[in-house]
Amino acid sequence: MMSTPAFTLGQLAGLLGATLRGAEETVITGLATLQEASAGELTFLANPQYRKYLASTRASAVLLTEADAESYAGSALVVANPYLAYAQLSHLFDRKPKAQPGVHATALIAKDAHVDPSACIGAYVVIESGAQIGAGVALGAHCFVGARSVIGEGGWLAPRVTLYHDVKIGKRVVIQSGAVIGGEGFGFASEKGVWQKIAQIGGVSIGDDVEIGANTTIDRGALADTLIGNGVKLDNQIMIAHNVQVGDNTAMAGCVGISGSTKIGRNCMIAGGVGMVGHIEVCDGVFVTGMTMVTRSITEPGAYSSGTAMQPAAEWKKSAARIRQLDDMARRLQQLEKRLEAVTPGGDAPSDA
Repeated sequence: MMSTPAFTLGQLAGLLGATLRGAEETVITGLATLQEASAGELTFLANPQYRKYLASTRASAVLLTEADAESYAGSALVVANPYLAYAQLSHLFDRKPKAQPGVHATALIAKDAHVDPSACIGAYVVIESGAQIGAGVALGAHCFVGARSVIGEGGWLAPRVTLYHDVKIGKRVVIQSGAVIGGEGFGFASEKGVWQKIAQIGGVSIGDDVEIGANTTIDRGALADTLIGNGVKLDNQIMIAHNVQVGDNTAMAGCVGISGSTKIGRNCMIAGGVGMVGHIEVCDGVFVTGMTMVTRSITEPGAYSSGTAMQPAAEWKKSAARIRQLDDMARRLQQLEKRLEAVTPGGDAPSDA
């Protein structure tokens, strides 16, 4: 059985470089939200809309900015960024089982595959010919690693991750259950109404410190590799098509769909449900809001949106009806402009004189 982690506020303050307001010997055994925290737990205030819960929280201490700490009477760890501090401390209280080196008796490993002795290979894992598993890698039960695929040191694959052949994974990459990396891209040529399959002979190359969410799919390239840069973070159920390139430290939320051969720059944020057509480029430093459909290249950093925000159904129906009338209204406006030009040569307004 796993023991419950415990740290004093003094220890946590030292780890964060935080200013401690309260008793340093107070023991913290867990993390919780402002509303749900109880004695012995640490919480944080990062979003102003939750400030209303600060006065009533039962937490033993709160991660706060200097401004919020001034009006709080309880114990606090004062930091510049409470959410970042929470992220850093969360690993101290993570109860995920630790992988132990060794190969499960049911694993099937090709004779010419290389598995580092420090790796953890779970039950019913399959590792095909020529694959390479680096130091400290953990493969959960039922993972599949295709021929000649490479997983760099410190990688962690949850149960049921599938890597097709010729997939290259960098160091310290985390991949959640159900992800499929290196599946065949959607490539077909049409002749007289009949689709002819195109062999997808490229691979997938993923950089260091990447995280890939559950049931996300990254297709292999048609010729060259699909490329995912260092530090990229991908949420659950994302679809990345063949020959897409994603720049370093870009993050995507759930249900994003990226069509083939699109290039996305570094340090971009792509919100949930965004769709991108193929063969376009998105420059560095772009933020695309949820459910946006990106139909052309983006060449300037900044925030981009499309679609309409939620509104009451009755109001939305009225707006939708007006949108359907826009084309007719535009034609009528053009006709009025032409009539006005006809009676006022040069386009000048009629005189009152």
